[in-house]
Amino acid sequence: MHDALTDDAPIVQLIDVRKSFGTLEVLRGISFDVRRGEVVCIIGPSGSGKSTLIRCINALVPVTSGTIRVAGIEVADPKLDVLALRRRVGMVFQQYNLFPHKTALQNVMMAPIHVLGQERRAVEARARALMNKVRLAGKEDAYPGELSGGQQQRVAIARSLAMRPDVMLFDEVTAALDPETVKEVLATIRELAEDGMTCLLVTHEMNFAREIADHVYFTDRGVIVEHGPPDRLFAAAQDERTRRFLSQVL
Repeated sequence: MHDALTDDAPIVQLIDVRKSFGTLEVLRGISFDVRRGEVVCIIGPSGSGKSTLIRCINALVPVTSGTIRVAGIEVADPKLDVLALRRRVGMVFQQYNLFPHKTALQNVMMAPIHVLGQERRAVEARARALMNKVRLAGKEDAYPGELSGGQQQRVAIARSLAMRPDVMLFDEVTAALDPETVKEVLATIRELAEDGMTCLLVTHEMNFAREIADHVYFTDRGVIVEHGPPDRLFAAAQDERTRRFLSQVL
């Protein structure tokens, strides 16, 4: 059973999370909370541990030590029910990872049918509604190879939403896209946030982070250097490392 979550309890909680690959310590004591309906952006230079951090949250990467709780589930529990966690946490990657031999609609329908065992007709109705939500109505029967990168990424977002998650994780989801298709993916994420979805994004899109985030964390070398609301962090960063990074990317 999930712990009963009160409205003010964090839906995602990290306490002193550390991760090493051999002798390389990638995460060096990360702690933060995410409230239900909050949009959190994680920024920082390449190699600062951002992607590792977000992959630890949905148990793709096991932590070395520390605590991660998502919707009352202890992610580092050796007896973790991974399926129960993945129902609660959707994840969208830089690469779309769509099945090339399945249509867009079939890609969206697969997990609810094959993983959750849900009834096909209900799943299809929901999948069609999600395709409409990500502005791909009319593309249901297209194969991934017939879609642009931005369209494939929006199918990937719909596929994650089909599991009805409580939290959505986005790991550099626009990094592989052409500039003109970045906007359509960001617009989809913006609408999700406006609908009240809890979102955690690793992103290099600073203007988007500034516009969408409730809270921004700047990480470097496996630690949180500084964090705060975007208006304060981007306009008046306190730490020299944060200021140096922002001067290079803004």
